Amino acid sequence: MQLRNVSLDDVDAYVRMRCDPVMMADLGGPLPLEGMADKVRRDAQQAAADLAWLKMIVPDQASPDVVAGTVTIWSHDTADGPISEIGWMVLPEFQGQGLGRRAVRALLEQARDQDRWGLVHAYPATSNAASNGICRSVGFRFLAEVAVSFAGRVLTTNHWAIDPRKDVP
Repeated sequence: MQLRNVSLDDVDAYVRMRCDPVMMADLGGPLPLEGMADKVRRDAQQAAADLAWLKMIVPDQASPDVVAGTVTIWSHDTADGPISEIGWMVLPEFQGQGLGRRAVRALLEQARDQDRWGLVHAYPATSNAASNGICRSVGFRFLAEVAVSFAGRVLTTNHWAIDPRKDVP
């Protein structure tokens, strides 16, 4: 498995992840197809500028055009100040193979090695057993159940946090 920056060629993967009712079930339902190419363009620009780590999960280096999903760390403002957040998505045909866990761990190791991002937060939906399992297995600490806004929707999530410098061996 390897991680690479999102590129303009990843529109189809974004559509498969973000516009699919099954993939988006825990995130309030599918996002509209319109604007997805612009989202990829903005994400690719942010990744190229190193403003956020927007990575595509490539399961086999011999087939670099095949992606299994995404893993991302970015910073954003909250009512309590700026935070770093991590999120991930794995396409159905790659689920259950440990790729999500390995990708999350790899990005947290990179954060540790570069001493970047500080405390990293994750907010998987309370109903998303797989993502909450990744948080547990990688070493996140459960903080609370919280409501968060995503794409104009309010979701019930579990709030997890990890300090890569201390909690990622």
